[in-house]
Amino acid sequence: MTDSNTRVAAAGPASPAGPAAPDALAGPAALAALAPATLGLLAAWAVHDLEEVAAMTRWSRTRVPVLRARHPRVPDRVWRRLEAMDSREFAAAVGVMGVVVTAAAADGYRTGGRSAFYQSALDGFGLHGLVHLAQAAVTRGYTPGVVTSPLVVVPFTLWARGRLRRAGVLRPTRPRDLARGLGLAAAATVASHTVARRIRAVTLPEPRPRRSRTTS
Repeated sequence: MTDSNTRVAAAGPASPAGPAAPDALAGPAALAALAPATLGLLAAWAVHDLEEVAAMTRWSRTRVPVLRARHPRVPDRVWRRLEAMDSREFAAAVGVMGVVVTAAAADGYRTGGRSAFYQSALDGFGLHGLVHLAQAAVTRGYTPGVVTSPLVVVPFTLWARGRLRRAGVLRPTRPRDLARGLGLAAAATVASHTVARRIRAVTLPEPRPRRSRTTS
């Protein structure tokens, strides 16, 4: 064996090039480099939901009667549900959703952005912003969350996906992946409001009707 061959053998096989290289991103430096995209999901979500919390109660009180008259084909239970939701219930639902988003952001940070859970949550967040814009267009007016959707939600999602793509960890985006992200956002929304209603029912039970006194 020649001296050059001995050196090559001692060095071991060459490291693979291309998409396999991102395995090195598990180091602390790489985790910190992607932190704005992973942990930033929680920050962007918090800004967006602060708008929703601040606006929801007044919006449901002032706009729902107008929308009910404008869209009579919408089932009445939808309007009743919106009118019945108070600020405490909505804040509780936001808190539950915050747990889900925190878990997704933390998993994204832990895995250097590779987490399927994190990437689905990121996609769902961006699609959620597009849903807000569509709702505002359909209702021809303001809906809670529509201001931060084009200013924070959609730009952050596109920027974070770009960071993941440049790092080589962005998963292929197929229609079913987008559907999974939107489904995750919808399921988390339904679950958060369900939990919030149960919390409200426990902490604020419905008052019992008073028995009328009968005179003898």
